[in-house]
Amino acid sequence: MQKRLVKKILSPVLVLMLALSLTGCGETSEAMQGITEKIQNLDYQGALEDLQLAQESGEDLRLCERSRGIAYIGLSMYDEAIEAFLRCLSLSDGFPREMDYDTNFYLAAAYTKSGRYEEALKVYNAILDLDADRENAYFLRGNVEMNLGMTNEAIKDFDQAVKMRPKDYDMLIDIYEILQYFGQTDAAKNYLHQALSAEDKDMDPYVTGRIYYYLGDFQKASIALEEAKDKGGEKSYLYLGLAYEAIHDYNYAASVYNSYLGKYEGSAQIYNQLGLCELQKKEYLKALNAFQTGKQLNDSTMQQSLCFNEIVAYERLGEFETAYELMGEYIRNYPDDEQAKREYEFLSTR
Repeated sequence: MQKRLVKKILSPVLVLMLALSLTGCGETSEAMQGITEKIQNLDYQGALEDLQLAQESGEDLRLCERSRGIAYIGLSMYDEAIEAFLRCLSLSDGFPREMDYDTNFYLAAAYTKSGRYEEALKVYNAILDLDADRENAYFLRGNVEMNLGMTNEAIKDFDQAVKMRPKDYDMLIDIYEILQYFGQTDAAKNYLHQALSAEDKDMDPYVTGRIYYYLGDFQKASIALEEAKDKGGEKSYLYLGLAYEAIHDYNYAASVYNSYLGKYEGSAQIYNQLGLCELQKKEYLKALNAFQTGKQLNDSTMQQSLCFNEIVAYERLGEFETAYELMGEYIRNYPDDEQAKREYEFLSTR
């Protein structure tokens, strides 16, 4: 546990899941809105309990099953999530609507999260057979195909996604990360080089700096990001700090993060990175404060990282009993983290 830090960037599949609407199409009742709020606040068990009551009181069964599936995904109960989404889809009238597409995206994500890539591939195939303009499906199908070893097919799908959204640089970087993860370094960098060679006049310094960061040219990245941060963008500060972290200048990286926090509203991701820098500097109390302050912002996309890193800080401070108690709570909230389970056993011996 001493050396492990939670990933700071969510997988593209999970990012898309969080981006999808939790309420579906059309208006929803007050009860369903309350359930949606609980899901957004990570109270998945409470959402499931309310869903049972909502279903018994006559709420739309399709919405109940769909929300139940989303809550199960939050609890890493992927088999149960898949069953809920399939029940939701079985209640369709046979005419594909936005809710059907949305539910299928969640179903495919649940298959992907559970490692059932072939089933996920079938879902994405079905989505694109019905609507070939769903560019997200090309990108996500490419991710699944990479997991199945279908590299050529994946690159074809990535190319199609880029063709449909040529200036979606966030997606471009996601493609880079997926290919890089699977060892396709040349193909991964090719997407970034193509973006730079296109000389897009609308590409702002933030995008340029981020691309240079992923290409490993941290000097050019920092120059572009210094310009970008003057506009006050949170992500510009984030990537500028990351560029300095990459060359192990944790003091300057921490100053970048503190500069942002001194000027703008709090950011859970900035607090997380600041805490990681303080850990590297062996300023463990400062790190703990950063992680705990970040947690108070209730950013669902960062909460797992902040919770784990808080435990790391307590362990570095020698407060093993507190670390052990928090790790038990962490495992209950994130039961699919196998390494955390092993470290929980380690903490029990301290």
